[in-house]
Amino acid sequence: MDPLHLYIGLAALFGLFMAWGIGANDVANAMATSIGSGALTIRQALIVAAIFEFAGAVLAGGEVTSTIRKGMVDATLFADQPELFIYGMLATLLAAGTWLLIASRNGWPVSTTHSIVGAIVGFAVVAVGVDAVKWSKVGSIVMSWVISPLTAGIIAFFVFSSIQWLILARDNPLERARRYAPFYVFVSVMLIALVTMFKGLKHVGLDLDVWESYAIAIICGLIVALVSKISINRIQVDKEANKDFHYHTVERVFAVLMVVTAAAMAFAHGSNDVANAIGPVAAVVSTAQQGVVGSDSNVSVWILILGGIGIVVGLGTYGRHVIRTVGTNITQLTPSRGFAASIAAAFTIVVASGTGMPISTTHTLIGAVLGVGMARGISAINLGVVGRIFLSWITTIPAGAGLAVIFFFLLQAILPILISS
Repeated sequence: MDPLHLYIGLAALFGLFMAWGIGANDVANAMATSIGSGALTIRQALIVAAIFEFAGAVLAGGEVTSTIRKGMVDATLFADQPELFIYGMLATLLAAGTWLLIASRNGWPVSTTHSIVGAIVGFAVVAVGVDAVKWSKVGSIVMSWVISPLTAGIIAFFVFSSIQWLILARDNPLERARRYAPFYVFVSVMLIALVTMFKGLKHVGLDLDVWESYAIAIICGLIVALVSKISINRIQVDKEANKDFHYHTVERVFAVLMVVTAAAMAFAHGSNDVANAIGPVAAVVSTAQQGVVGSDSNVSVWILILGGIGIVVGLGTYGRHVIRTVGTNITQLTPSRGFAASIAAAFTIVVASGTGMPISTTHTLIGAVLGVGMARGISAINLGVVGRIFLSWITTIPAGAGLAVIFFFLLQAILPILISS
C-alpha cells in the first residue's frame, strides 16, 4: 500500500474524528449558555453554530499551524525519523478525539487544547524521552486550571451584579433594559471582535496593530448596538406572561443580546480552536508529502473544510450532553445571566490574548457561569456537578497522554504491516 495515501487518509479520518469531538464538547460548551437560558433552541443554536463556526474555521482558521501544538515538543528531534513523527501525530488525534468522546458522553466540559497537549506529551515521552517535553509549558497549563475560571468568575459576578443594579432591581426594569442593553451589546461585540482579531483573523494575513484592532472593534460594536437598539425597541410587552414572571419581557431583551454573542463567539471559536484538529492533520500531510518534519505546515483549504464539517456534525449529533451540564445543571440560567457569563468569558479571553496569560476557553466559560451563580448565593450552584467538572479537568492531560501511548504503539505495530502488504 502506498504510504503517502495511507498517512493522508488516516490523518483526514482521525482529524474528522477530533473535529467531531470539538463540536460535541467545546462548541456545545460555548453554545450552552444560549440554550440553557432559553435564548436559543437547540435547533436554532445548531444553525448559528453551523454558519459561524464553519465560517470562522474556513475563513479565519487558515493559520500557519505549528506542527507541535503550543511548542510542547522540539520537532527537530524527529528529523531523522519522519515516520515516527507521523505515527505520533496520528496517535495524538485519535487519543484526543477518544477522550473528547468519553468526556462528551458523560457531559464533562473539558479543554480540547489540553486534550491534544496531553496526547502530544504522552507520545513524545515514549517516542523520544522525558527530556523531549517542555515541562514548563505543562506547568503553565496547570496554572490555567485556576486562573481561567477564577478571572472569568469574578468578572461575571460583577457584570451580572451591574445588570441587577441598573435594570432588574429597579421599578421600571423594561424601560431601563431598553436604555442600557445597547451599551452591553456594544461592550460585548467589541470584546468578541477583539477575541476574533487577536486569536483568529491575525492568521489570515491581516497585519493589524493593536490600535487598528481596537478601532475596528469599536466600529463593529457601535453598528451592532444601533441595530440591537432598533430590535429591542420593537419588543412588545407581554402582560399575560409578565403576570407569571415579572421580568419576562426584560429577559426577552437579553435574549436578543444572547443571539448576538452566540454568533460572534461561534465565529471566534471556529477561527481559533479548529487548529486543535487541523494542526496535527496539516503536520501529517506536510511530512508525508515532503518526507521532512518541518516546524510549520501550510493548511490546505480541504483540511479547513474538514475541520468545519466535523465541528458542526459533532455539535448536532452529540453536543446535547455537555449543553445539559453547562446550560442547566451547574446553575439556573436566564438570558440576562447567560449574557453576563458570555461577556465575562469574552473579556477574560481578550485580556489573556493581550497579556499571554495561560487560559482555557472552556474553563473560562465554566468559571463565568459559576460567577453568575455566585451572584445569587452559593446555594444556587450544584456543587456536585462542579466537583465532577473539576475532576475531569485534572484528568484530561493524563488521560490524553495514556491513550496516546496506547495508540502510538498500536499504529507503530500495524501501519508498517499495511504498507508492506
